[in-house]
Amino acid sequence: MTTSARYRLGIDVGGTHTDLVLLDTESGDLLIEKVASTPKNPAHGVLEGIARYTRKGIAPSEIGFFAHGTTITTNALLEMRGAKVGLLISKGYRAVQEGRAGEVDCGLLSVLVHEPQP
Repeated sequence: MTTSARYRLGIDVGGTHTDLVLLDTESGDLLIEKVASTPKNPAHGVLEGIARYTRKGIAPSEIGFFAHGTTITTNALLEMRGAKVGLLISKGYRAVQEGRAGEVDCGLLSVLVHEPQP
């Protein structure tokens, strides 16, 4: 027995919560779930959200579309957490470099390397 793909699922994994929105394409209804995010393994929060839908009688095989997004990386950049990285910019890409304006600590490299005027 085959089941038609009746639902579309969108998921956003954030630093604190994982939001899930399930669209019933037949009725137009939206089913929304919010679960705690699991920073060590974001997949656990996603799976918990999906499990809530299955407990309501929605089979995963009925989900014909799955979209996933995350704000974890964006938050890490804004909060200046995570690995230290460097950025090399080729001539003509000054706009990319100007994104540095909001940085908190220039670091040793910025002191030692001459930066061209904009």
